[in-house]
Amino acid sequence: MRVPARFLPFPAALAASALLTGCFATTEATGTDAGERVRVAMMQPPRSGLSPLSDDAFKLSRWSTAETLVKLDADGDARPALATEWKQSGRSWTFTLREGVTFHDGTELTAEAVVRSLTRAAGASPKPRILDGVELAVEAVDAATVTVTTAEEDPLVPQRLSSPQLSILAAKAYRGKTVNPVGAGTGPFELTRVNGTSSAALDRYDDYWGGTAKAPGIDVTFVPDGTARAAALRSGEADIVEAVPVSQAALLDEDLITEVPMPRTNTLYLNTEKGAFEDPALRAAAREAIDAESIVKGVYEGRADVAEGLLGPALPWASGLREPVRRAKAGDPDGRTITIGTFTDRAELPEVAAALQQQLQKAGFRVKLEVREYANIESDALAGAFDAFILSRATVLDSGDPAAYLYSDFASDGSFNISQLADPAVDKALHKAGATPTGDARRQAVIDAEAAVLATDAAVPMLHERVIQGDAADVVGAAHDPRERELVTLDTHVK
Repeated sequence: MRVPARFLPFPAALAASALLTGCFATTEATGTDAGERVRVAMMQPPRSGLSPLSDDAFKLSRWSTAETLVKLDADGDARPALATEWKQSGRSWTFTLREGVTFHDGTELTAEAVVRSLTRAAGASPKPRILDGVELAVEAVDAATVTVTTAEEDPLVPQRLSSPQLSILAAKAYRGKTVNPVGAGTGPFELTRVNGTSSAALDRYDDYWGGTAKAPGIDVTFVPDGTARAAALRSGEADIVEAVPVSQAALLDEDLITEVPMPRTNTLYLNTEKGAFEDPALRAAAREAIDAESIVKGVYEGRADVAEGLLGPALPWASGLREPVRRAKAGDPDGRTITIGTFTDRAELPEVAAALQQQLQKAGFRVKLEVREYANIESDALAGAFDAFILSRATVLDSGDPAAYLYSDFASDGSFNISQLADPAVDKALHKAGATPTGDARRQAVIDAEAAVLATDAAVPMLHERVIQGDAADVVGAAHDPRERELVTLDTHVK
C-alpha cells in the first residue's frame, strides 16, 4: 500500500503539483522478484556529477552504493567495512582487506584498487576536507593488505578513512580527469543511471559481500523545494523524503516523520579580545540573559534541543560524561552597546538574532544587529569585527570526532576562532584531547576540553538542531543517521 493522498491548502497544492509533475516516474526493476523500488526525494542536487571527491560522496553513501575501508558506530569508533582489521605502528597503519568483495563491474577488491582510490583522493584539488592538513601516502603490502602512512603520528587515521569522500571505487571510475561512480561501487545497490541534476537510479547488486538487499532498487529525485518534498510524501509520490522543513512538518502525519538530532549547535560566540565581552563578568551576564528554551519554542517550533553544552544528543556519550562547570559571576551591563552579527543563509538565524536582541536588552545591554549573507560576513566575523556572532556550527567533521571542531573554534591558533579566545587552560585541554588515542579516554578528554571552553563563556551554546525525515507508512528499515551517511540500507524496503 502506498500512503493515501492528503491535501494541501489549494494554492500550495497547485504549486507543489507543478513542481512534482513527472518527477517520480519509477524505473522498472530487473528480475522476477522485483517488488517495489524505494523512491527517495532528496534536497540537494549533485554539485560535482556525483564525484566522491566532493560533498556528493554523502549521496553515494546514503544510497549504499559506495563504501569505505572503515565505518563508524554510534559513538564514532571505527568498525570494519571493506577492511576487517587494522593496526598502528608509529605513523603507519596497516589494513587487511575483506575477502570476496567485488565491484559492481565484477572486478575484485584488491590492495591495488585501494591504493588507486586513496591516492587519487589525497592528491585531489581541493582535497577531501577530512584530509585538510594531513599528508597521506598509501602502499600495497600484498594483494590483501595496504599501509597508510601520515607525516605525523595520527590516532584518527581509521576514522578519517570512514569519510564517504574516501570511498573505494573500481578502476573504471578513474578514467579521465573526473571520477565517475556509475557501476563502480561495492555496496548492495549499483548506481546505474544519473540524469544530470534531476534524478538517479540504482539496482540491487546480487553479488554484494554483505548479503542481498531487500529492495530491488532505488529511484532518486532531487527536489530542492521543501514544500514540494513534503507534498511528495503527503501524496504518496515518494517513500523517503530528506530534510522536511519545520514549516511543513506540522502539515504531515506525525507518524510519518522522524526528528533526527544533528551534530550541529546554534551558538552565540562572544568576542573575548575587545569590546564589552573582553570582561568575563559581562560574558557571564550575556549567558544568564539568554533563554534558549523560548528560542527553541518560538523559532524552531519545538523541533530542536536546548543545549547543555557544545556537544548535543547526536553524540550520545557526551551528556553522561559532562559535569557542572564553574563560571564567572555576572556583572551589570549598565547600558553597554554591543553588535551581534549573523547571516541569512540559514533562515532561522535572523529570527534567533531578533530574539536575542530582546533578551539582552532586557538584561541591560543595548543591542545592534548586523545581518548579511554568509559570504559577505564571514571574513568580518573571523577578524573579530563584532561583539558577538550567532553561528549554526557542525560539531563533528567527517571523522566523527569533535576534537577538530573544538580546536578550530577555540584554540588560540584555531582557524575558526570567532571568539578570539587565547586561554592557556583551553589550549592545554584541546591539545590533550587531540593527542589522546580513540575510545573512552579520548571522549573524556574531549568533554574536559568542552568544559574548559565553557568556563570562559567565550561561547554560549543555545540549541542543537534536528533534521526532519519523512518515511511513508509502508517503508521499513530506513536509516535515521545523525551524520547523514546512511539512508537506504540493506534492510530498507517497501512493504
